[in-house]
Amino acid sequence: MQALEIGSKNISIFLSTKPRTPIIYLNTFSDEGRKVYEAAQATGCPPFTLVAISDLDWNHDMVPWDSPPAFKNAEPCTGGADDYLRLLTREIIPTAEKELAGVPSWRGIAGYSLAGLFALYAIYRTDLFSRVGSMSGSLWFPGMKEYIFSHEPKRQPDCVYFSLGDKESKTRNPVLRSVRQNTEEIQSFYQDKGINTIFQLNPGNHYDHAAERTAAGIAWLLSQ
Repeated sequence: MQALEIGSKNISIFLSTKPRTPIIYLNTFSDEGRKVYEAAQATGCPPFTLVAISDLDWNHDMVPWDSPPAFKNAEPCTGGADDYLRLLTREIIPTAEKELAGVPSWRGIAGYSLAGLFALYAIYRTDLFSRVGSMSGSLWFPGMKEYIFSHEPKRQPDCVYFSLGDKESKTRNPVLRSVRQNTEEIQSFYQDKGINTIFQLNPGNHYDHAAERTAAGIAWLLSQ
């Protein structure tokens, strides 16, 4: 693993030993890149390079616009996704890819929770990513479904992976309760456009087996 610091973010690069393999960018809540990489390798997936980014300002960097707290004692979301995306595309990606042997065969973006929301939002702002993994993505986020239905991605993705825990929508919180319906509607919307996409339902709530669920999504992207 190689470690870098760019714009106060910590970058961990898990390099593939083979040239011209895919590269996946994973925004993480608490530096779980190694755990995800090892879990993905354990599935027997093809070789790939993982670039895991941590030390994010989670409720700012990962969200596209301002939104009040979704639940009690939560921080409000202050939309900083465009600023963070500039850092990612202009500084983090070029620096990380200097470490590669040759050009990656394709670039993917993945994330869990708000980072799953960000991964999807990113393809509407840049054409650098051709595959997307939104694991337990916060697609309850106010206005996101409507944004997706009314905007075109900068490039149509080759494939998109969605997953959720089967208990995530079973809540009294009216905002969070919409997560499964929104995810299924967005997945159907992409399917109708001819995009290769899947929605996986996992046992448990939002906080169960996050690294393993993330690895499963990455393995699916690599197998397409």
